Amino acid sequence: MTEAVSPVDRIADLFAGESAGEYLGERVTVAVHMMQAGALAEAAGAPEHLVAAALLHDVGHFHGSVTGQELMAGKDNRHSDTGAAWLAQWFPAEVTEPIRLHVAAKRYLCAVEPAYVAALSEASVYTLSVQGGPMTPDQASAFAALPHARAAVAVRRWDDAAKDPDAPTPGFDHFRPLLARLLRS
Repeated sequence: MTEAVSPVDRIADLFAGESAGEYLGERVTVAVHMMQAGALAEAAGAPEHLVAAALLHDVGHFHGSVTGQELMAGKDNRHSDTGAAWLAQWFPAEVTEPIRLHVAAKRYLCAVEPAYVAALSEASVYTLSVQGGPMTPDQASAFAALPHARAAVAVRRWDDAAKDPDAPTPGFDHFRPLLARLLRS
């Protein structure tokens, strides 16, 4: 009889896979970027579900039919939606909804904080244009009213800061116990 692979092991395999080593216009790989985001959330004292959301926010770049490379080529891969949907089979909405909304949070912040766009990396500015650009005032109001909007904005800010090739970054195994605690039974 074959032993089932745990959800955390499946996620670890993605972090160790070929797609996780892509740079997507940044100075760090996708895997390092996500682990830095998780570490930043942890250092900020965020609750475990937000640490997990920060860690897993870009899993859709390497799980889905459209890759991160295609996003960089101008095709929106809707990685926030595909990643959140895939993770929802194991994790509660408090983990997956901030992931689903983290691209919308970038569009929101561009609409409500004039200085925010200037602080984005060149790759994030480019993907913003592919992902629909800044929200309109009505879109921003609707986003702000969503139950997980504040959490998504927090994840977005860690996402934006997690691009430092010199930052000490814990490996995936550091986050295994946290992810295991958050799995739905």
